[in-house]
Formats: sequence, C-alpha cells, structure tokens
Amino acid sequence: MADDMGRLFRGGYSRYRTRWAMLLLIGLALLAFVAPLHAQQSNEVIVLTFDGPVNPMLLSYLERGIARAEEGNAAALVLRLDTPGGQVDLTLKIIKAMHGSRVPIIVYVWPAGAMAGSAGTFVTLAGHAAAMTPGSTIGAASPVADGGQEIGDTLRAKITNILAAEIENLARRRGEEAVAWARKAVIEAEAATAEQALKLGIIDAVAVDVDDLLRQLDGLEVEVNGQEQQLQLTDAPVVDMPMTGPENTLNTLVNAIAVPGIAILLIVLGVQAIISEFSQPGGYVLGTVGVVATLLGMFALGILNANWVGLGFILLSFLLFILDIKAPTHGVLTVAGIVTFVLGAVVLFSGTEAAIPWPTIIGLAAFSTLFFGFIVAKVIQSQRNRPFSGVESLIGTTGEVRRELNPDGAILVQGELWKAELKDDPGPVPTGSKVTVVDRTGFKLWVKRTVQ
Repeated sequence: MADDMGRLFRGGYSRYRTRWAMLLLIGLALLAFVAPLHAQQSNEVIVLTFDGPVNPMLLSYLERGIARAEEGNAAALVLRLDTPGGQVDLTLKIIKAMHGSRVPIIVYVWPAGAMAGSAGTFVTLAGHAAAMTPGSTIGAASPVADGGQEIGDTLRAKITNILAAEIENLARRRGEEAVAWARKAVIEAEAATAEQALKLGIIDAVAVDVDDLLRQLDGLEVEVNGQEQQLQLTDAPVVDMPMTGPENTLNTLVNAIAVPGIAILLIVLGVQAIISEFSQPGGYVLGTVGVVATLLGMFALGILNANWVGLGFILLSFLLFILDIKAPTHGVLTVAGIVTFVLGAVVLFSGTEAAIPWPTIIGLAAFSTLFFGFIVAKVIQSQRNRPFSGVESLIGTTGEVRRELNPDGAILVQGELWKAELKDDPGPVPTGSKVTVVDRTGFKLWVKRTVQ
C-alpha cells in the first residue's frame, strides 16, 4: 500500500514539475518577444546642444549621446549646433562617428544668428537629416589656419582637394545643386542662409524650434547604416542631454588655450616658473603653477596637432639657458638658446593648419633673453664679489682693537671678538684703533693698521 502511494505521489509530483517547467519556458519566450518589441517601439528623441569651435569635447559629447541613443533605441538624436568651425582631422573623426551610428542623427543649426561654418558645414551635411533655424547660416568651408589666417599655397591646395572630395561624398545624396554648392563652400568659401540652403537641398527643413523640427521631419526617409528608415517623430518625448559640468569646463578651457600663441606662451612661462622654483626652492607656488601651465600647454599642442620635434627644440633651448647659468659663458649659450627657441617654435606649427604666431614667438624670445640674461649677469656678479657670509667674508673688513696688538691681541669685527696679530708690523697698536683684516689662520686673524 505504501509502495503504491509512493509511486502515485512521485508520478503526481513529476507531472506538476513538468507543467511548471513548461509554463516557465512559455513565460521566458513571451518576455524575449515582448522586450525587443517594446524597445523597437521607443520613440524618444535625445537632444544635444553644442556651442563653440569644433574640438575634442564635441566628439566626446556626441559619442556619449550616440551611445545613450543606441542603448535606449531612441527614434532620433538631434544635435543643435552653433560653431565657426575647427580642425579638419577632428571633423573627420566626428563624421566617422556619425556614420557609424545605428540611430538617425539630425543636425540642427540653432539658434537664430547661429552658424555652421567651415567644419560645421561638414558636420551638418554628415547628419542623416539636417535643418536650420531662420536667421542662421552655413558654409565658408575653405581651409584656413587657426585665427583665420591664410595658409601656404601647397598645403592649402592639398587640404582643399581632400575637403572638396569629402564634402562631395557627403552632399551627393542631396542632388547635383547641393554638390555644386558644397564644392564652392570649400573652394570659394561660399555661404548660404537657411532659406537658400533649403532651396538648394542642403538641408531638409527650416524650423523655429525642436518641436517644429520634429513635426516637419516626421516620416522623412533617411539612410542609416546602409538601410532605409522612416523617421517616426510624432508625439516623440524630447529628452535634453546637456554637457556635464566637467565637459563644459573642458570645452571652455580648450577653446581658450587651443590657440598657437596661448599654447606656446603656457609652455614657456611654465618652464620658466619651474626653473625659478629650482633656483629658489621652498615656496612650491612657482613650481606648482609652472607644472600646471606646462601640462596645459602640452594639452593645447596635442589638440593643435603640433610637431613635437619643435617642442624638443624648445626644451633644448631652456637646457642651454640653464647651462649658461650653471657655467656662465658670458651669454654665448643664452644666444644659442634664443636661436634654438625660435627654430623650435617655427617647427612646432610647420606643416599644420595652425598659423605660426610670430608676434608671440618674438615677444617670448625677447622676454627669455631678458629673463635669463638677468640671471646670468647676477651669477657673474656674484662670482666677482667677495662673500657676504662665513669666515671668508671677514677678509677686507675693518675691526676695532679691544686688546692692544703688540704684535698680537684681540679685535672686534662684525660683532665677534677674534684673536688677532699684526702682519709685517711689530706694533704696538693701542686699544680703540682701527685695523683691516687681511688674512686668517685657523681662529686667528692677521691684520694691518687702517690708514685714517
């Protein structure tokens, strides 16, 4: 009986276990089906806002936005842009990141008065869709050096040809008129208003704000990663994703220091502050400021794609300055250091888009000449002067006889009482008389009568 009950119990338990397992599998299958369906139905629109020259912060910010949009399967990513332009190589990296996005990217030149100049033109055309606000402009994509200066003919031709080919690729999907205008934007610095850009097919809409933008672009067919996709933007929840505090700070800092003149100024002042700290240690303030300034300068040079060989020449020039301080050559090494410094500063920005900051270079060379020339002069002077401390400083000083010198006795000199003996003079020299120290032996001074 007990065996029959046991078999009955085990059979019932087995059936229940099988049923529960089947229900669990069905539930997991439903979850696996519903989760992707829910993700595919997400229609969130993430909005980024960038204002300023194209710099590494824009690339970092955009990559973070793309990652969030892809993770949340957003309907689109909107980049509100206002930029005068920036570096070519960095712009190409931004375009590459945009092309690799699995989420449609809409570049929106905003607000009124904004521009997508130079590199901003490429970024706008690289978007899967593009729009501008009334009163904004786009274009003037001719290559120029930092600060707007013209660059050399050979380098200019090389960069222009590369950029013209790149912008043609970006504009080709927008038609022949857009391609023709894009080439002119690079070769002839052509620019266009929002209305002109829309007429030429450069952009897809002229919108007053993000809501108007989404309304106009809803249903637009775009190509994302080689696949046609229709923008579904109706009633899409808009989520602002501003720059973080550190990103804003770095963006401001980069825009401030990523200028050739500022970069080299930071390097020079930083190195000189470090040298001053080593020459007069103990305060730590100059050393700390020098290290920070030097690091910022090197960071700026990295952004500017400077030629690091030039930095090597600049550091060599400071080594020559230091050697002239340690072993003075009456300014010969200082002159060599100045020549090396100028050569290094020129090499630093040669072959890059950055203009050579001649006024800053000449000014810093003059300042370094005065700075190290002053130090070298002081070193030479100190070597010629007699010591101001220690026993050697007594030689040549005047003392007062406190115990008659006949020929030996005692004198008071520099507030100290010394044994003394007349040299080449039998004496006597009475107490209160003045004598001059001419030599010393151990703890005894040799003196002569002071001529009144």
